Amino acid sequence: MNFIKNPAARKSALLVGLMAAAATASASTEGSEFQALYDMLVGWSEGYLGKALAIAAFLTGAIVGFAKSTAMPALVGVVFAVVFSIGPGIISGMMTAVI
Repeated sequence: MNFIKNPAARKSALLVGLMAAAATASASTEGSEFQALYDMLVGWSEGYLGKALAIAAFLTGAIVGFAKSTAMPALVGVVFAVVFSIGPGIISGMMTAVI
C-alpha cells in the first residue's frame, strides 16, 4: 500500500500509463511490413484454400451427420463455409472503420 500513498510513485505510474497509451495510439499508422502477410492470409481464406477447407468441413460434417443420423454437423460445415467467404471482408470493414 506504500506504492499508492507515495506521490512520486503515483506520478511515475501515471507517466508510464500515458506513455503506453501514446504508443498504442500511433500503432495503427505503422505496420506496412505486415501488409504482405495480411494479403496472403486474405488470399488464402477467400481463395482456393478457403474454398477447399469449406468444402472439406461440409463433407466431413455431412459424413458425421449421416453416421449419427443428424443434420447438425453438416450445418456446422455450412457455417464454416460462410465464415470463410464473408469473414475477411467483415473484419477488414470493421478495422478500416475504426482506424
